[in-house]
Amino acid sequence: MRNQYVAYVGSYSYNGQAKGITIYDVDMEKGYFKYRCEVEVDNSSYLTVSNDGRTLYSIADEGIVSFRILENGALARLNSAKIKGMRGCHIATDAGDEYIFVSGYHDGKETVLRLRPDGSVGEITDGVYHKGLGSVAERTFRPHVSCGRRTPDGKFVMVADLGIDQVKIYRFDGKKGLLSLVDAIRCELESGPRQFLFSRDGRFLYLMYEIKNVIDVYTYETGDRVPKIEKIQTIASTAPERLSQLTAACAIRMSGDGAYLYCSNAGDNSVSIYRRDADTGLLTLLCCLPISGDYPKDIAVFPDAQHLASINHGSNSISFFRVDYEEGLIVMCNRSIEVNEPNCCVIVKVPEEK
Repeated sequence: MRNQYVAYVGSYSYNGQAKGITIYDVDMEKGYFKYRCEVEVDNSSYLTVSNDGRTLYSIADEGIVSFRILENGALARLNSAKIKGMRGCHIATDAGDEYIFVSGYHDGKETVLRLRPDGSVGEITDGVYHKGLGSVAERTFRPHVSCGRRTPDGKFVMVADLGIDQVKIYRFDGKKGLLSLVDAIRCELESGPRQFLFSRDGRFLYLMYEIKNVIDVYTYETGDRVPKIEKIQTIASTAPERLSQLTAACAIRMSGDGAYLYCSNAGDNSVSIYRRDADTGLLTLLCCLPISGDYPKDIAVFPDAQHLASINHGSNSISFFRVDYEEGLIVMCNRSIEVNEPNCCVIVKVPEEK
C-alpha cells in the first residue's frame, strides 16, 4: 500500500445523479483517476483532509460529516455535526487538527468547531456573522464568507468575505476556540476576495479575487495584537487573454513542494500556472491554457506536480493534463471522465497501517 493515492471528489446530490463523494484510485504515472465507488453525503460542496492525513471532512446539508480514511483508501463514517447556520462553502482544519473552520457563503457566517482526538467533529466553540454592505452589484451587496483559515503562527484566524470586499482578521483563543476581531484587509470595491492560502513556511500569503481576477501576494509576520501583512505583488489578471467578460477566478492550489501555484478561471475555462520564488514569495506566470471543460470549480494537483486534474462543475467532468513547466504547457493526457456537478477534489496518500 506504500505510495498509493486516492482521490475524493465532492458533488451535489440533490438531483439523484450522484451520491455525494466519489472515490477514485489515482494512477500517478499516467495522471488519471480510476472509478472505485461512491459514498452518500447530501450535497458535498467542499472537502478537506486533516493534516495527519487520516480524516476526511465534507460539507453537507446537515453541517459537516467526518470520515476515517482506512488503509485501502475506503471511508468509514465517524459522525456529523450541525453548524447552526446555512450550508457552508469552504472548510479548513488547523495545523494540529484541533479545530475546523466553516465558511458560509449564504449567511455570511464563520463557524469554529472543536475536533476530537479520533478526528470526529465536536462542539461549536464560536460563530460570527459578518455585517456591512458591499456595492450595489448582485453578488457583492452583503456578506458572503468564502474562506477561513487559522494563520501558521496559530494566533489568528483570517476570513475572506467576497460580499463586503474584506479579509477580516480575528485573534484566536486556542484553548477556548473563540474569535475576537482585531483588524481587516480592506480590498478594492467589487474585487471579491474568494480564497487564500499560506506558503508552507508561513512567510507569504496568496489572496485570490473572484471578480477582479487577480492574485495579491503579501508577506506575513506574526504580532502580539495584530499580524504584520504587507502587499508585495499584484498579478494583473489570472486570465490574461480573458476570453469571456464573465470570467471568475475559482480556486487556487499550491504544489506540495511550494514551487508552483495554480488558479482556475470559470468563464474563460482556463488554468493559470505560476512559478513561485521560495525566497521572495513572488509569482511568475508560466501559462494560462484551456481545461477542455466548463466551470473549473477546483484543481487537483497530483503529489508529484507532474499532472493536474480540472474539476469541471459546468460540464460534469474531470479533465487530466500533464504539465510541462519548461515549455509552459499543459497537455491533455487522458480522456475526461464523467461525474455529476463536481465541486471539489482532494488527493490523499493512503495511510499506512499502524
